[in-house]
Parts: sequence; structure tokens; C-alpha cells
Amino acid sequence: MTGRDARDETRTRTFLTAEWRRLVMLNHEIDPEALRPLVPRGVVLDTWNGMTLVSMVGFEFLDTRLLGVPVPFHRHFDEINLRFYVRRDTPDGPRRGVVFVKEIVPRPALAAVARLAYGERYVSRPMRHRIDLADDGATPAGLVGYAWYDGGSWHRLHATTTGEAHLPAAGSQEEFVTEHYWGYAAQRDGGCVEYRVEHPRWNVWRAADARLDCDVAQVYGPRFTEALEADPVSAFVADGSPVTVRAGARLDSGHSGTMAP
Repeated sequence: MTGRDARDETRTRTFLTAEWRRLVMLNHEIDPEALRPLVPRGVVLDTWNGMTLVSMVGFEFLDTRLLGVPVPFHRHFDEINLRFYVRRDTPDGPRRGVVFVKEIVPRPALAAVARLAYGERYVSRPMRHRIDLADDGATPAGLVGYAWYDGGSWHRLHATTTGEAHLPAAGSQEEFVTEHYWGYAAQRDGGCVEYRVEHPRWNVWRAADARLDCDVAQVYGPRFTEALEADPVSAFVADGSPVTVRAGARLDSGHSGTMAP
């Protein structure tokens, strides 16, 4: 079996299944130079209409199963992450994905498994949420908020929905943010792991009063202060769906690329 065949077989294996629901997404423009040191080997920064984005995302992680097995006391929890967008060009076309700067969950075991499996930047913090949104999406306006405790204080991400839920328009920033279906994680030895995330398209509500109340420098470091303390360039709430995360595979060391147009 060739190296490529082995990687393709690995990528078909299911590592995790779950539901990601009621996602709050605040999207901020950032200087690409702030992200370049964090870009894993083998991928390049992806942009929307020439704009480099980072997103603060909070959501519910429900019915979580590892290798098909539900883990007692670890099936339902919240996650908050900071991510940015990358692309890898392949003979079969571009693979658009995300890189996580930090992922926050409420239980240490969850963070430990994710760090071991993919080398992702998971940490454990006390968390809570407030969701005033009908399960059927019929509520014309509702609050969705997630909070975590870090450095002696609570930090919060929240938005109020407006209008009706809709599928993102082709070429919109909503489509760009929600439809990256690959994850890339830098490894300690300088390599990179690639994994696929599968889910249907999500409906989104536009958001009003979208806010991040956070000590950015303390939680994420000074490179993100200017971007995250500014108003978001867009904000919305997605309904979410069942998701499947495939097993990861390392990229060949020779993969490289240029800045995405």
C-alpha cells in the first residue's frame, strides 16, 4: 500500500461523532502577519474577498461518541474556540480548513483526549451557557451566549438572533465561515495533521448585539488584542447539525503553498 493510499484509508475511519448545535460566530478581521507564525506546515492562509478573518465560536457539543462509543459524563458539553482559515491545494482541488488557536471545554479528560489525538490546543475551564432560542428555530429573536472562567474572571461570547434562518448565499462571508470542512493541527515536531469534518450546510440567523466580553491579552495573547477588541465584521448564529470527524493523517513534509488570493 502506498503512502497516499494509507492516508486515504485512515481518513475514512470515524474518530468522533456528535451534534454541534446553536453556534455563535463572531468574525473579526486581522492582520495576516499576526497569524503567519501559527500557520501549520503544508497549508496557507485562506481569505474572503482579500480579508483575513479569525472567528470566535461558541456552541453545544451533544451526544458525543469516540470510535462509536459514548463516554459516560462526557457526552454533552460546551466548547468555545478561536480559529482562523487556511487552504491546502491538492491535485483534486483545494481543501479549505480551519486552524484552532485555542479550544476551551469544561472537562480535563476532553481536553486531554483532543491534545493526544490531534495535537490540538485544548484547555479545560469552568463553563456555562444561556440559550433562549426555540429548538424548532421558530423564535424570531433569541439570545445565545457562552461563558468561561479564566484568570479570576468570567469571559463571555453572545449574540441575539434577528430575522429568519436561511442558508448562506453563495460567496457570502457566512458561507466562507461555515463551510470549511478540514482541520489542520501543527505538531510539536513541526509536522501537520489533516482531518476531515463532515456535516450538511447550516442555516444561519443574522445577529444583533453580538459581543465578546473578554480579557483578550490574558486569554489569547497580545497578537489577537487589536482584532478581537474591535467590532466584528460579521456575526451570526447557526443552527448546527450532526457531525462526523474522521481520523487524522500526517501531511508529507514536502507540502507547501503560497498565500491564498
